[in-house]
Amino acid sequence: MDFATMLSRHPGARAADPAAIAEAVRRSGRVLIVLDDDPTGTQSVADLPVLSRWGVDDLGWALDTGAAAVYVLTNTRSHDAETAARINREVVEAAVAAADTRGMPVAFVSRGDSTLRGHFPLEPEVISATLRSLGRAAPSATIVVPAFPDAGRVTVGGVHGMVDGGAFTPIGETEFARDSTFGYRESRLADWVQEKTAGEVAAESVVEITLDTLRAGGIVVADALLAAPDGAVVVVDAVEEDDLRQLALGLEIAESDGRSYVYRVGPPFVRARIGLSPRPALATAPETTRTDLAVGGLVVVGSHVGLTSRQLHDLTLRRPDAVVVELDVPSILDPARAGSVLDDAVSRIVGALDATDVIVYSSRTLIRTDDPDESLAISRAVSDALVEVVQRTVRARPPRFVIAKGGITSSDIATRGLGIDRAMVRGSLFPGIVSLWEPVAGPAAGIPYVVFAGNVGGDTTLTEAVAKLAARKAL
Repeated sequence: MDFATMLSRHPGARAADPAAIAEAVRRSGRVLIVLDDDPTGTQSVADLPVLSRWGVDDLGWALDTGAAAVYVLTNTRSHDAETAARINREVVEAAVAAADTRGMPVAFVSRGDSTLRGHFPLEPEVISATLRSLGRAAPSATIVVPAFPDAGRVTVGGVHGMVDGGAFTPIGETEFARDSTFGYRESRLADWVQEKTAGEVAAESVVEITLDTLRAGGIVVADALLAAPDGAVVVVDAVEEDDLRQLALGLEIAESDGRSYVYRVGPPFVRARIGLSPRPALATAPETTRTDLAVGGLVVVGSHVGLTSRQLHDLTLRRPDAVVVELDVPSILDPARAGSVLDDAVSRIVGALDATDVIVYSSRTLIRTDDPDESLAISRAVSDALVEVVQRTVRARPPRFVIAKGGITSSDIATRGLGIDRAMVRGSLFPGIVSLWEPVAGPAAGIPYVVFAGNVGGDTTLTEAVAKLAARKAL
């Protein structure tokens, strides 16, 4: 389907000043608490705090930074529904407690995947139910905005899909829709909501805010929001940043009229919602004062989507100086062999880091099962192995930098492999994608950490990311 032809049926984008949105947010005093189901949600923002723990003290630290949004890394996409629900409840309860002691109003964002994978409708439903249990008013509606234009994921006429080379592919026709844990069929968001709610929310009841409404301006958007029935699911088109900004303007008007919302969104929504302008891509990582780091950096690849495998192939081809360590997945899943496999991997990595960069990855043959829970358990076992390798490597020889490829992988490496509890997001290595964190304490303090989603970039982007960090090494 030709994307230009699709867009020709709609008005052109309507510009919106992010500074005006930022000022409205500042006047409201509202802070967004972003429950990020894997750490790749931070790739569109900069200079915001991110937490991997959600105690009241942790949320208090983040709120005290004065940021308009706080990210809480829940990693729920790697957990079963029961665990995901528990984590969501805990975060909301802690955030409300921390905010109440400071007299701060907060709103909640459930950050999901721009390719529609994850625990929906569970997570926004749990957020709403927890707020009610705490005596707060239930959100007026659930706003669903999966678009991620920087990565080619857009929604037009209520249909979500991917743009590549001028062609639009409905998301239900991509490999992501065949995900063994979070698969689906529908591309029209209203139909997807009906599918994911098992018919509890009929497609006909879903409110659609299309490009035509967005591009008529924030007041028209607000009218559409205010007309939505209480408790509705509202799905929103977006092709450009200004579409998201017009939505933000409409939301500000609706919220000033007493409405409140819980959001299920892709990565760039928060940037637009708080009036944060896109930052130039980082040329390299900040300098560190640590003097004990190795010469080489560590690249950890766990994602198995086709794009990641192509990126890994390009990296190993174009960086022949790097040491490559493959973790054989069948061996990892075999208790009799797993220990020796991990011992050998750690020995090779530690031995190589004082001379060059090291690439460690799980073998590319994906072990499939028809049982979603079993598939998730296999993913967890592979991630656990990568975490153990990183833990032991950092204790023996801290690398110059760490890049983690894949959503579950990057979360587990951050929280368990590197022990990152609190960090600041410093920006992106490429426009709107691939986030760089600065850990503020713990064993990883001073080690640049790059969160690289499995499903973003081109075939050479991982190689380019390593080159940026290697350039820092040569300074």
